[in-house]
Amino acid sequence: MWHSGSVDRVTEGKRHEGQRSQRAARQSASSYPRDKGGSTRYRPSAQKNGERSRQGARRRVTAEPLAASWQPTEDPERGEPAPRTKKQSRLRALISTYGWRAYALPILLVITALVVFDTTRAPDETSTTGNADSSGTAVAGDSPPVASENPAEPVDLNIPTAELPKGGKFSESGKGTWHVVPGEGKKVGDGPQLFTYTIEVEDGLDSASFAGDDGFAEMVESTLANPWSWIGGGEVTLQRVGADHPNPDFRVSLTSPDTTHRPDVCGGSIPFETSCYRRDLNGENRVIINLARWVRGAKAWGGDMTGYRQYAINHEVGHALGNGHVGCADNDGLAPVMMQQTFGVANDYVARLNDTPGGDQGTVPADGKVCKVNAWPNPQAQPR
Repeated sequence: MWHSGSVDRVTEGKRHEGQRSQRAARQSASSYPRDKGGSTRYRPSAQKNGERSRQGARRRVTAEPLAASWQPTEDPERGEPAPRTKKQSRLRALISTYGWRAYALPILLVITALVVFDTTRAPDETSTTGNADSSGTAVAGDSPPVASENPAEPVDLNIPTAELPKGGKFSESGKGTWHVVPGEGKKVGDGPQLFTYTIEVEDGLDSASFAGDDGFAEMVESTLANPWSWIGGGEVTLQRVGADHPNPDFRVSLTSPDTTHRPDVCGGSIPFETSCYRRDLNGENRVIINLARWVRGAKAWGGDMTGYRQYAINHEVGHALGNGHVGCADNDGLAPVMMQQTFGVANDYVARLNDTPGGDQGTVPADGKVCKVNAWPNPQAQPR
């Protein structure tokens, strides 16, 4: 069992013994040789003997709790402080001063350096793997895209727009004869005058390019039955009839480009693909819908194939109902359906095309007006 009294006795004995050792050291020092200045010259051997004397004293006191090693505070030979045998390192000095913060400081410095390096790198050095764009959607990695986006170029309606756009394949020629697509329809419209019509396709055409006879017939019939079409004005009634009808008022006929260009059909006064209405073609009134335009459309219409096809039907049937060509009436307004929108919707350009031998000269004024495309003669009518 540990008692405080034993510590007192040991400490006291140590104190007396230390005092005796100091007296002996002073006596022996008086016999040392002295320097010219009168100071005692230091003898290393005496230091060693004193060390052994004190170490021996410490070994004799077995219960001593603590003992500090004796070191001279200065070098007697040089008059300089003696170097410590165990010099305290800078790291220990930092630890003793800052505690645990001394360990965290190097880590914070490394993290700061990494962040600065990452944020200042050039864009081309940044890896694309796993990046996200500004919307937060993950983007592709190192592999190139298999499909690229090609934004559409805006159509300038003040430049030539009569050329046939690029697009799908179609039959360049047919047999020059037509067959009626089977089917009949109800009367549509409330007008006092009834016009009957058949829907026909030229023989010898590849039906894959226009979704077949039934697809063409459905588009024609649904367009002419729309209140925005000619029946919306309340002047006419239309009805689709079949092949057994003896003499329809007109025949809506899908026709190859070669047949369309024949002099007895649409001719070639304007050197672009076009549709037309031919009165009294071998005793029949034919609305000619050019297959090339049906498949490719027109530049002024962009990619709106449905709108263009509805326009082509309404425009050519408008001729069958007695309407002629007109130009753009209101700048930036809807183009009249009887404007030649296959060629464009700028009056200056359409007028220049018509100002040719055989063209419809004088029908469109070159007044600088430009309209918006429009497929309907009665776009203000309410659907039923």
